[in-house]
Amino acid sequence: MTRKQKKILYRIVTAGFLLVVLHFLPVGGYLRMALYLAPYLVIGYDILRKAVLGILHGEVFDENFLMAVATVGAIVLGEYAEGTAVMLFYQIGELFQAVAVGKSRRNITALMDIRPDYANVEDGEGNLEQTDPDDVEIGTVIVVRPGEKVPIDGVVVEGSSTLNTSALTGESVPREVGIGNDIISGCVNISGLLKIRTTKEFGESTVSKILDLVENSSMKKSRSENFITKFARYYTPAVCYSALALAVLPPLINMLMGNPAEWSAWVIRALTFLVISCPCALVISIPLSFFGGIGGASACGILVKGSNYLEAMAQAKYVVFDKTGTLTKGVFEVTGIYPTEGFWEKMTDEAIASGENVTEGDEQGSAACLRLLEYAAYAESYSNHPISKSLREAYGDTIDNGRVTEVEEISGHGVTARVDGHKVAAGNARLMDNMGLSYTKDTGAGTVVHVAVDDSYAGYILIADVIKEHSREAIAALKAAGVKKTIMLTGDGRAVAEHVAAQLGVDEVKSELLPGDKVEQVEKLLQEKGAKEKLIFVGDGINDAPVLSRADIGIAMGALGSDAAIEAADIVLMDDNPKKIALAMRIAGRCIRIVYENIVFALGVKGICLILGAMGIANMWMAIFADVGVMVIAVLNAVRCLKVKGK
Repeated sequence: MTRKQKKILYRIVTAGFLLVVLHFLPVGGYLRMALYLAPYLVIGYDILRKAVLGILHGEVFDENFLMAVATVGAIVLGEYAEGTAVMLFYQIGELFQAVAVGKSRRNITALMDIRPDYANVEDGEGNLEQTDPDDVEIGTVIVVRPGEKVPIDGVVVEGSSTLNTSALTGESVPREVGIGNDIISGCVNISGLLKIRTTKEFGESTVSKILDLVENSSMKKSRSENFITKFARYYTPAVCYSALALAVLPPLINMLMGNPAEWSAWVIRALTFLVISCPCALVISIPLSFFGGIGGASACGILVKGSNYLEAMAQAKYVVFDKTGTLTKGVFEVTGIYPTEGFWEKMTDEAIASGENVTEGDEQGSAACLRLLEYAAYAESYSNHPISKSLREAYGDTIDNGRVTEVEEISGHGVTARVDGHKVAAGNARLMDNMGLSYTKDTGAGTVVHVAVDDSYAGYILIADVIKEHSREAIAALKAAGVKKTIMLTGDGRAVAEHVAAQLGVDEVKSELLPGDKVEQVEKLLQEKGAKEKLIFVGDGINDAPVLSRADIGIAMGALGSDAAIEAADIVLMDDNPKKIALAMRIAGRCIRIVYENIVFALGVKGICLILGAMGIANMWMAIFADVGVMVIAVLNAVRCLKVKGK
C-alpha cells in the first residue's frame, strides 16, 4: 500500500471502531448526533470537500456529490448510523479500487522497468562517469557492466555477453551478443562487460519509444469506454433529478389527496435511491479491465497502443500475412544440392584417381555435392548478395581468395570466375541460356543457382527462405480462435509462395506482388468482409508500413528496434513469434468478455435495487451493497484481465 492508502485504512479502522462503540452507548437526542458526527467526519471529510469544490467549479453531478447528499440527508433525518455506514463502506470500496488499480500499474511498471537511470561513459583517464542518458550523443562509447540495463541503442565494439530481453519480449530465453552485433536499450546485461557505440539518441532509442507507447495507450479509448463515459455524463444528472422527484412529488400528491405527506419516508427513499445509483462500478471497472488487458498483453511482449485496438482484436476474422520476415525468417539457406550425373561421375573418378577412399556415401554423390557447392561459393565470394552469403555459409570453410581470378558479375544473371583455373559460372536460368547450355528446369520450390564448370552444366543448388519454427502452429491457433481466413501476400514467385503456403496451411496466397499491390489486395478484402468483422495485417513493420496503416489492425512482427514498426503498427510484437497473434486475440476476447460481464452485472443489480428503493423495499444497507458491493465485485472481475493463461 502507498502512504495515502495506509492513511485511508487508518481512518476506516478508526471510524469503524467508533461506529461500533456508539452503537452500544445509551445516548440520544443532539448528543447522539454530535457523537456520530465524529466518525462521519473522520471517514468522510475528503468526500464532502470534493463535493463542495465540484459544486464551486460547476461539476456538480459526480459520485462525491451523490455520497455527500445521501449521507448528510440521512444524518439530518436522524439515520446517524446508516449515514455514517454508507460513507464508511464507500471509502472501503474506494480503497479496494485504489489497491486494484495500483496492482495493475505495478504490473506494467515492473514490466516496463527498463528506463535506465544512467549511462556509463569513460572520461579521458579511463574512469567511468554516470551520465544522464539524455546527454549522451550519437557515436559515444558507453560501458555496460554485468547486471546493468543497456541505456541506449548501439553496436557492440568490445566484449561479449548474454542479455536478458524478457522485459521487451516476454521471453526468458537469453540472447548472446558479441562484437559487431546490434544491441537495443532495455535489455539487461547478464554476464560480460560490454562497450557499445551508440547509434541513436536516448529519446529515439527503443526503450523510450516503448515507454511512450505504453504510457499513451490509455489515450485511445475503446467504444465500450466511450460509451461508459457518455453514459455517466447523462446518467448521474438523470438519477439526481429522479431522486429529487421521488422526494418531492409523492408527498405533494399525498397532501393533495388528503393523506399524510410522509416527507421523511420519501426523502429516505430518495437518499437510498441516490446511494444505489452511484455509477462507480462501471466508471471504475471498465477502464480497469482494458488497462489490465493491456498490462497482461505487455507482460507477454505484446504492446497494444490503445484499448480500441484490443477491442478490435476480439472481432478479428481475417488475418493477412506478409511472408518474408513474418512467417519465414528472411534468411536464405541452402536446402538442396543437385549435381548432374556427368558431374557426379567426374568428381567420383577424380577422387578415386587422387587415392581417396571413396565410401558408399561418396558414390551416392556427396563428393560431387561438396565440389559443386565449393565452386559456387568461390565464384560468389566477392558478392554481397544474400544468396552469395548463404552459399559461403553453407560451404563453411574459409575462402582462399588466391584461388579465384577473373571475377565478373553480370547484373540480373549471376557471376563468372576462374576457380583453380576452371571456368565457373553461377547464376539463374538466364545465365545458362546466354551460355547456350541446357539445364534442369523442374527444380522445385526455392531460389535456384545453376552452376556450369568449363562450359558444361554441372547441376544446381536450391536456396530457400527458412520457415519460422512456430509459423504452422500460429496458423492453426488462429483458426482455432475463430479466424475465417488466413491469407499470405508476397513478392516471391508463385511456386515458392504456394510451397510455403502449403507447408503452413494458409488458406489463400497472392504472389509476385509489389508493395502497392499488397495495399490493393487488402482493400479488396476490406470490402468483402462483414461490417462487424475486423481484418489484421501482420508484417515486418519496415517495408509494410502502408498496409499496416490501412488494415483495421496492423501488427508489427519481430519489431525489436524498428522505428517504422512502432510508428506504423497498432500492436507491436516484441519478438518474432507469430503464435503471439492468437495469444493477443485470446487476451482481447477475454478482456471484452469481462467488460460485458461487468456492464450487465452492474446495470442489472442497480436497476433491480433502484426499483426496490423507489418502492421502499430496499433500505440503506441494501443500497450500500448495490453501490460498494457491486463495485468491489466488478473490480475483482476486472483484475482478472491482468492474468494471462498459457503464455
